[in-house]
Amino acid sequence: MQQTLANKRILLAVSGGIAAYKSADLTRRLAERGAEVRVILTDSAQQFITPLTMQAVSGNPVSTSLLDPSAEAAMGHIELAKWADIFIIAPATANVIAKLAQGMADDLLTTCVLATTANVFVAPAMNQQMYKNIATRKNIATLKEHNFHIIGPASGEQACGDVGLGRMEEPLNIVAAIEQFMAAKPAYQQHWQGISLTITAGPTREAIDPVRYISNHSSGKMGFALAAIAAQQGATVTLIAGPVSLATPAGVKRIDVISAEQMHQAAIAAAQNSQVFIGCAAVADYRMAKVAEQKLKKTGNDDLNLQLVKNPDIIASVASLSQQRPFTVGFAAETHNLLDYARGKLASKKLDMICANDVSDPEQGFNSDQNAVTLIWPQGEQALPAQSKTALAQQILHHVLQQFTLQTKA
Repeated sequence: MQQTLANKRILLAVSGGIAAYKSADLTRRLAERGAEVRVILTDSAQQFITPLTMQAVSGNPVSTSLLDPSAEAAMGHIELAKWADIFIIAPATANVIAKLAQGMADDLLTTCVLATTANVFVAPAMNQQMYKNIATRKNIATLKEHNFHIIGPASGEQACGDVGLGRMEEPLNIVAAIEQFMAAKPAYQQHWQGISLTITAGPTREAIDPVRYISNHSSGKMGFALAAIAAQQGATVTLIAGPVSLATPAGVKRIDVISAEQMHQAAIAAAQNSQVFIGCAAVADYRMAKVAEQKLKKTGNDDLNLQLVKNPDIIASVASLSQQRPFTVGFAAETHNLLDYARGKLASKKLDMICANDVSDPEQGFNSDQNAVTLIWPQGEQALPAQSKTALAQQILHHVLQQFTLQTKA
């Protein structure tokens, strides 16, 4: 697996919130990928997690005070800021975000932020109502304008019992977002400059009744990796995402949908304003003929029969557009006869390219951080071996761009 964080010097700042307990796992995940991690703990953070814990998982001394006499002898806060290749603030409380937006420097964390030239990633974590507050929303918008990279927050049940946006993103999602940002190779950067691209990602959910649905195991990681790399390389990216818990890649316009019909509607609208369309989503083939208005109850029968009807074929609909048709790339997720089925779909759906991947292998495809595909287009094929989805996204986009450019010049 390509290690985009290997030998990177990462400064992790932890502020005071219950999500601070996740910072130990985040440190471990970063270290697993070959990064050297140093940690700053604010006074409030030390109420939730100890310097000894963070020193144990990072393997480095933990910094806690701006006015540490031993550190100040060598201008410690400036040295830390200069040392970092990547600066992560996780969790970032509403208070810390407000300080950063105002350019304050009243503790070690905020002083290092002002003194660093590294990319700064911020993972908000707070009560859902605090996150909704107009002051917080304005502060986050200010950080984005100042080129901070915001990761999350996620939605779900919170420590206070509330449910909603405000949970700190899970450590693996934070790592994935940073890996995607760092992964673009200089040789490929900006090659997509000026090209508009729409990508679908994740599963769809087809309601059976108010509490049940039909879906699949797609995590959305492949589509999100494609979106992140394309944006880094200069593309104008629209990402149409099914129900997944992944952070929006930097610089990407995201449209969230649930059902196949919703994704179809969004895809047709976006495709007509795009030069390239990549259908990476695992769209449910069927939906209920009629969704039950109330939760279905058990009956005396052992069997339950559901009447299903076909969903619209999104990728075929895009490929058959008579006007403003984009260069259209599909995905064929199969469990057997992979290449035969993929070649058949390429022809029957009138695609320009298809990515065939074997989802029967638990080490790649759905819910895995790795994947392998074979690219097929009318004039050729190219097998891409198993690797991280971030690295694979680079290669897929390289070949898509080659074929799109050839077609445009023809």
